[in-house]
Amino acid sequence: MARPRAFDENEVLDAAVRCFWTRGYEATSVRDLASSMGLTGASLYNAFGDKHALYERALERYVDESVADRIRRLEDPAVAPRAAICGFFDEIMERSLADPDMKGCMVVNAAVELGPHDPQMRAAAARTLGAIEAFFRGRVAAGQGDGSIGRHQTAEDFGRMLLGVLLGLRVLSRIRPERALLEGVLRPALAALDPA
Repeated sequence: MARPRAFDENEVLDAAVRCFWTRGYEATSVRDLASSMGLTGASLYNAFGDKHALYERALERYVDESVADRIRRLEDPAVAPRAAICGFFDEIMERSLADPDMKGCMVVNAAVELGPHDPQMRAAAARTLGAIEAFFRGRVAAGQGDGSIGRHQTAEDFGRMLLGVLLGLRVLSRIRPERALLEGVLRPALAALDPA
C-alpha cells in the first residue's frame, strides 16, 4: 500500500511556479526546486517525475490560477463585452506594474524560452494563447453585436490585434515596467475598437 503524500500538492506546485517563473526553465535547477518546494530531490522525482514534467505541471497550474480564471470571470454575461476586454488589460497592467521581480507572463516566457525547440511546450503555450485570442474574439463579436465595438475590422482581426498587444505588454513589462509606456501601448489599441 502506497504511503499518502506528506505535503499539499497545490502548495508545492505554487512554489514550483514561483521558482520557474522567476528564474526560467534552464536557470532553475532541481536543487532550487526541491529547496523552494520543501521537498527532497527524491520526493520531487517520485511525486512529479523529472524537471520537464514538473515544469509542465507548474505551467498548467499557472494557467489555471491566472489566465483561465481571468477568462472565466470576464466571460460572465453580466460583464459588458467592452468592459471585459478593458478589465482583462487592467488586471494585466496592475499585475505587471506591481511585480518587483519583473517576471512577465510565465506562458510568454515558456513560449520564448522553450517554444522554438520543445514541441510540447510550444503546443502548451499555443493552446493558452489560442484561448486568450478566442476570449478577445468572442468579446469583440459580442461588442459588435451590442454596438459598443466598431465593425470596421472583423472580430477575428481585432482578436489577433489584442493578443499581439497583450504579448507586447507582457514583454515590455519585463524590461520597462513603466505605467506611461504600457498605457501608451494600450490606449490606441483600445481606441481602435471604438464604433466609427
